[in-house]
Amino acid sequence: MPAAVLTAFFAVGGAHAQSLQPNQTEGFSAGKLVKFTYQQNFACVHQPKDDLDYNGVLAQSDSGEFQTPICQAGIQPTIDPTGDDARRTAILYVLVPMFSLDKDQNPNDAIPCPTGVRTGTLCGPALGKVLIELFGAVPEAYKIKPLVFTDCPGPGSMPGTCTMHASTVDLGKVLVALGKLPAPVTNVFLPTPNHSHVIANARANTERAIWWEVEPVLVTDPADWPNQGGNFGITSVRKLRQAEQRGQAVQVPSNFFLFFSSKSMQGMPGMDDRD
Repeated sequence: MPAAVLTAFFAVGGAHAQSLQPNQTEGFSAGKLVKFTYQQNFACVHQPKDDLDYNGVLAQSDSGEFQTPICQAGIQPTIDPTGDDARRTAILYVLVPMFSLDKDQNPNDAIPCPTGVRTGTLCGPALGKVLIELFGAVPEAYKIKPLVFTDCPGPGSMPGTCTMHASTVDLGKVLVALGKLPAPVTNVFLPTPNHSHVIANARANTERAIWWEVEPVLVTDPADWPNQGGNFGITSVRKLRQAEQRGQAVQVPSNFFLFFSSKSMQGMPGMDDRD
């Protein structure tokens, strides 16, 4: 399908987003729109025997590891921020568009460094050059102006940001696992990518804010990407699993947790599938 047609197909609109407060984002659940309200900052769990900065010193003996949170994809903590078993924690599937509709070869199109971002974050043209080398183009996930609608960043927010989220994510483990970088693993901090959200239908109306474990999902086929109204694409856990079975989505764990409530948005278009 030509890029121009795809761009029109995934046209970015603002009808629903206009109703959001600064501490809210949208998502999908069982083919329907849901609204998340964030009640406090994120948390990235560091356990005593972790070495998230790869300096050879376990976290239990390395106070420097905690001064700037390391939110890392590809690691699975055993507990959530409350100390409860992480296997019982609600899951927020974060869809990341790792495709480029226009085969973007301009490194200047990559997300610049957000305000106050950690030292050593790969962003701006330097990020664009690396992405083109590793993926053949700048993916929509890391464009200043993506050609697809995403729930984050929120309306009027700068690229690489989302309310109450971390501004950087360490993708070193994931890039090595995908064969994009050689071992051994080192920290590779990138700005928070443009992304959308999916949760299970059973969690659609979670009136009291709870902790959710962020599980990034790298989406590689534009046909799986949901439009703003949720008329098609991955808008449910069932459709996510189908995309994974086709090899068009890759899910990874993380130590990144968010704290929010969820509410169904009545009257919005959706489908009847259930998770």
